[in-house]
Formats: sequence, structure tokens, C-alpha cells
Amino acid sequence: LIVFAGNSFVQLPITTDYVSAKMFLNSISTESVPVQGTAMGDAINTAIRSFSAQSEKSRAIIVITDGENHEDDPVEAARQAAEMGIRVFTIGVGSPEGKPIPYGPNGDLMKDKDGNIVVTKLNEKILEEVAAAGNGAYVRAGNAEFGLNPIIDDLRQLQEQQFKSVVFEDFEEQYMY
Repeated sequence: LIVFAGNSFVQLPITTDYVSAKMFLNSISTESVPVQGTAMGDAINTAIRSFSAQSEKSRAIIVITDGENHEDDPVEAARQAAEMGIRVFTIGVGSPEGKPIPYGPNGDLMKDKDGNIVVTKLNEKILEEVAAAGNGAYVRAGNAEFGLNPIIDDLRQLQEQQFKSVVFEDFEEQYMY
């Protein structure tokens, strides 16, 4: 789980612990990333670096965003991911007409430095280009269905891979025999 705005960071590494994943997902807010903006390419590059050495066969990145990109080149990042065998899928959230961004606990609207309300618009063109460059697919999120089902169908066709994990207990004797 990678959170991004003006830069990106790993919120939760690849795991099968779904309870923790849900907890980390619920803790994300607009204040999670201190640098505002949208750096989709940086998020894709962070995801590429996050795959372990064990995972070489079936890797995929799902980018959920409005598609506005102000910082870098996400199409090139997706192309690099595809060259490494990583598929990049995109899910577009928002409306092409644009909507104001809720910000803060009081339901205020985000404003720029001049005091104007910031409006975000869904940029499907860039999301389609990123998905095409990343050998993936683009899906627009809807009200009835978020958009994961078509992507999950594609992911099920990828080769399954087993991850090894080691569980150990470390005892430290504190008592006399």
C-alpha cells in the first residue's frame, strides 16, 4: 500500500495480513503526505522498488487516482515497470467535470495560496496511457462498482507464487535451573 501526493511512501509492505492492511488503509487521510501535488510516476517507481527479490513472476501495480499529474512522467514509469515484467493497472476516481476537494475534519474545501477553491478533474486520457504503457488496463470507478472486479479478473490469470515465511520464538531464560 503506497500513499502518494507530491511524493510517495510505503504505508504497508506486501503482506497477507489483511486485518493490518485494512487498518492501515483506514488510517490514510489527506494529511498523510506532507507534500501536496500529484506525483504518479514517483508512486509507480516506489511500488517497483517495493517488490521483494522473491517476487519475479507475477507482479502488478494498481494505481487509484484522479489522473491529474503535476510532478513527473507516469507513462515513462509505467513503461519501465512493464520492461521489468510488472503490469500497471489504473482506476480513475472522480468526474471529468471536476469537483472541489474536501479538506480537513470540518469538511472545508481545499484552497490554493490565493484563496481560490481547488477543483480536481478526472483525467482519463493519462490513465489510459499509463495502463497501456504498463501492459495493464484502465477502469473508471463507478458508484455501483468501484472498478476492481475487471482488474481482479486479469490478476487471476497471472501465475500464482508462494512466498516463504519463517515463524520463530526467541526464549531468553530469566530463572535459575
